Order: sequence, then C-alpha cells, then structure tokens
Amino acid sequence: MEPNFDLFGHPVRDGLGMRGRPAYEPTEKDRNKIKLLLALGWANQRIANGVGISPATLKRYFRAELKVRDAMRDRLEARRFEIAMEQANAGNVTALKELGNMIERNDRMEIERSMGKPRDEDKPAEKVGKKVVDEQRAHAADADLMAELEAEAANNARH
Repeated sequence: MEPNFDLFGHPVRDGLGMRGRPAYEPTEKDRNKIKLLLALGWANQRIANGVGISPATLKRYFRAELKVRDAMRDRLEARRFEIAMEQANAGNVTALKELGNMIERNDRMEIERSMGKPRDEDKPAEKVGKKVVDEQRAHAADADLMAELEAEAANNARH
C-alpha cells in the first residue's frame, strides 16, 4: 500500500484520527532538512515549526544534529564546493566559473578573518535615544546662544 501525503509532501501516518498520537518516525529527508536549517542559523523553535514537530520531539530525535550546530555551516559550504568541483571536472563551464567565484569569496573571507576584529575606531558609534539627542542639542543651542551673546556684548562694549 502506498503512503498518503499531505499538502506539504509529508507522509500521513497510520492511525491518523484514532485515539492517541502515533510515535514520530524520523526520516532521512527530515534529517537533511534539519541540517540545512541549522546551517542557515535557524533557532530550534523555528526548525521544529519548519519540520512540523514540537521542539521536544526535535531535541529527542535529532540530538546528534543539534550538538554539531556550529559545524553545519562549514559542512554545507564544503558540500557546495564538492558539488561545484564534480560538475567542473565533468566539463560544465558554468560550474567552473561558479567554482572560481566561490574560491574568490572564500579567500576574501579568510583574509578578513586573518585581519582580526575591527578596532574601536572602526566600530560604529553607539546608538543613543531621543532624550539623549534632545539633551545634547539643547546644550549645543545653549552654547551657541552664549557665544552669540558674548560676541554681541563685545561689539556693544567697543561702541
């Protein structure tokens, strides 16, 4: 008997509509989807929503994938390079050009990493609230007014 699928392509489990919840059965497709979403930096709640399971089920059945969350981005990039290299070796000119672009991007990223963290003067200034900005403007206006009054007093004293 062929399994039924819902609108999103997920198989409808046996016992749907009966009492009790059927046990979750992780598939290789789900594992790959979770690895991809981890590589994209998604949070557990969002991943669980994307796969259609609860966060507790995600943690229970995909513990191994979640443990290596930080490595997933590197694994994805490595796989992209591998596929591009296979296609380029097969004679695909477009893949060869894309592989060159990927290598250039990778080299730029490595150079940026080797240069280290940005210095304090390279960092953008801290954002300040409206009240602080208004207060700074008021002090600047007071200083400008005082400068004008002193200049006017000096001119009047000479005349």
